[in-house]
Amino acid sequence: MRISLALFLAGTLVLAGCGGWRDSRVNPGNWFGKSKSVPVATEVAEETNPLIPERQGKSIFARKEAEDLSVLVAEISALRVEPTPTGAIIYATGVAERQGAHELQLRRLDDSPAGTLEYSFNVLYPEAQTATGSIHSRTVHAAVTLSEQDMAGIRLIRVNGATNARDTRRK
Repeated sequence: MRISLALFLAGTLVLAGCGGWRDSRVNPGNWFGKSKSVPVATEVAEETNPLIPERQGKSIFARKEAEDLSVLVAEISALRVEPTPTGAIIYATGVAERQGAHELQLRRLDDSPAGTLEYSFNVLYPEAQTATGSIHSRTVHAAVTLSEQDMAGIRLIRVNGATNARDTRRK
């Protein structure tokens, strides 16, 4: 009787000690908190002469690169980071200006500060004019996977849209 009572008390003590796992920094589900909306920094246009063509180091037989017609999604409505066994997946939800947005991309920005991963949420609209529609019909989703090497040293992940940006920080 004493042994079973001692085992029962030891078991409850061990289980009570595990209650802090949910809020622990070791728990991968807590690596990033909830995202929050932040204002978008406006860029100042650089003084350049549009009449002088940029020199390309390409051959005269090389094809011209296709012009990028994609634009930033109007608003970033949600951002979440979910850990995986090999790294993490960044899920972004946005609201497009009008219906028909396709070829969604989260593009990594190269000029982000150290410890920060910054992405732009780009979409491509049809050439023909489409209806605006409801928010539900304009909602778009995109995701990108990151390896553990990509996540090393990252404390902040930010996704930029046309009118806002959302970021999430590692706890």
